[in-house]
Amino acid sequence: MKRINEIFYSIQGEGFFAGTPAVFVRFSGCNLQCTYCDTDHAAYVQMEDAQILQALEQFPARHLVLTGGEPSLQLDTSFVDELRSRGYFVQVETNGTLSLPPEVSWVTCSPKDSLLPERADELKIVYTGQDLSPYEHFPCQYRSLQPCSCANTDEVIQYVLEHPQWCLSVQWHKYLQIP
Repeated sequence: MKRINEIFYSIQGEGFFAGTPAVFVRFSGCNLQCTYCDTDHAAYVQMEDAQILQALEQFPARHLVLTGGEPSLQLDTSFVDELRSRGYFVQVETNGTLSLPPEVSWVTCSPKDSLLPERADELKIVYTGQDLSPYEHFPCQYRSLQPCSCANTDEVIQYVLEHPQWCLSVQWHKYLQIP
């Protein structure tokens, strides 16, 4: 059984895959308590893997975003294998504090407190003025900084201009009011 906050179909609004139609599975529960988290961890339903798979089938996209909360608290290899066998590209958005099944297609990591994950294809950091030097040499394909709830966009733009190894990740879904 997995604690699921919601399952929905939308456009990925941030990071490397911004603009991509995707099915989102938002897990409830996390091992951290970030002040800017947009998940209501008290709201969830218990779902078996088969129920989740059935819910996914109603949507046309095969790009799947497992987000949270922290998905790594509930993900397992058999579930990821089943998703992949059904043709899903499995992207996981994680804080990077726990291991993920190696079968995951793409790992988007928003590391906290300078913790480095085992694996990340993309680092996506909500920038609040923190020291980013721990991430300078971390091997990943894509690095982006995101304003904190769109409140410090000018500061993030300036940082990216001064540190071109980073790129700007705007939460397009908030600006465009995409649900």
